[in-house]
Amino acid sequence: MQTVHVRVNDAADGKPTPCRIRFTDEEGRYYAPFGRLTEFSTSDGEDVGGNLLLGDKKYSYIDGACEIRLPDGVIRVQASKGFEYKPLDEPIRLVAGKLALRFTLERWIDLRSEGWYSGDAWVLGLTPHGALLEGGGEDLAVVNILAEQTQMVRDDGKLRPPSIPNILAFSGQRPALEGHGCLVVVNTANEHPHLGRLALLNCHRVVYPLVFGSWDSEGREDWTLADWCDQCHRKGGLVIGHEFFGAGNGYGGEILADLLLGKIDALDLNNGFTHPGESVMEEWDELLNVGLRVPLTAGSGKRSNRGLLGSPRTYARLQSGQEFTYKNWIEAVRAGRTIVTDGPLLSFAVNDQDPGAVLDLPCSPTNVRVRAEARSLLPFTRLEVVYNGAVVAHAEASGAPCHASVKTDVPITAPGWMTARCGGAQASPIYLRINGQAPAPNAAAFAPFMAKLDKMLEWVAREARCDDQQRQRLAGVFEAARQELLRRVV
Repeated sequence: MQTVHVRVNDAADGKPTPCRIRFTDEEGRYYAPFGRLTEFSTSDGEDVGGNLLLGDKKYSYIDGACEIRLPDGVIRVQASKGFEYKPLDEPIRLVAGKLALRFTLERWIDLRSEGWYSGDAWVLGLTPHGALLEGGGEDLAVVNILAEQTQMVRDDGKLRPPSIPNILAFSGQRPALEGHGCLVVVNTANEHPHLGRLALLNCHRVVYPLVFGSWDSEGREDWTLADWCDQCHRKGGLVIGHEFFGAGNGYGGEILADLLLGKIDALDLNNGFTHPGESVMEEWDELLNVGLRVPLTAGSGKRSNRGLLGSPRTYARLQSGQEFTYKNWIEAVRAGRTIVTDGPLLSFAVNDQDPGAVLDLPCSPTNVRVRAEARSLLPFTRLEVVYNGAVVAHAEASGAPCHASVKTDVPITAPGWMTARCGGAQASPIYLRINGQAPAPNAAAFAPFMAKLDKMLEWVAREARCDDQQRQRLAGVFEAARQELLRRVV
């Protein structure tokens, strides 16, 4: 065994660059750099950061350089850096006296040069310093850490006392740390066990309480998600609804109400790429079909060394000439200029306008120019363009890197929305108006949403633990949402 100095440079400037790296010998035995571990915790909230177990493979994050003890013989070195760099997989014959190894990582595409900056919208278990290292190693421009009140289970099955990791690092509207082309910002996740979860980003201060309902000591419904939304918005905050998709049991019921009332700015896909993706997309389509404008975000939800930061992630496009800042990234998300992905890099435009745009068309029928393209180091099968829920154009993928593109004119016969998607990536919508007319809501989408609001009103009446005044105030949120839904459909 000998100590070897390793450096991984970025091909663009020849300087060391953070990355995820793995060293194994001919028998597949894993070796960790100094300061990292070959055996490490994979439990939630325990010593998270710097080490990663991805499937059955272990990795370390380094800042571009490390020292490591390695045996003589063939060593396999694997290094990667997010979705836009070519991964490295290189066997090295290490002989006695070889004290340095040098490698280079190279971009195969540069979306930052086109104004697209990637971020993880939902990170729970990392410290700011761990997030800065891993964010740089995964080529993320923004890492949103969310301080949440949590309560872990001990080995004997009993609950530990509650804790709020990272609350003392709250940074709100400015980075807690920055470097390696990455901003790390600490905000909060706020939760009620039945009404739903929110990420409150870009807040000027912490919005308390972080939890209410059964999580707190009294277990009372003495707050609403709408209260949190209003406080977050007072000075430019951004509200993202979480765990809405797939919530058929009523969980997240107030999220629908607050969407209808314009209090929630975007919905997180909450790993929709890994569950029955079709059902998630169908739910999203139904929201769009009742006339809601709902951008998508995505985040890893990382809370242990089993979670891969930035998988999935949110790309947000800044306006032409804008400086990259956290505020500008937040406003791009608010405007709906987002694409969410777990690998494929997707672009989409209608009449040269990005996702989030509202196109005012002079008449119907009329044609619009659609351009969509998907590129990926990993294979996908098909790229689709969707208009009001129906696929109107598609292209099969081929090649390496895998590629598909659509360039066509699409006839528009009614107001509505368009998007593009492929396996593992989804663009937020572009909205279509005709002679200033918004789309007529789809009556078929109306009934399930009304049923969900009615279910939540029944829960408020029968199960909410609050006094009559608060019960009336909470019911008022759902009543106002019902009226807004009726207004859209009538």
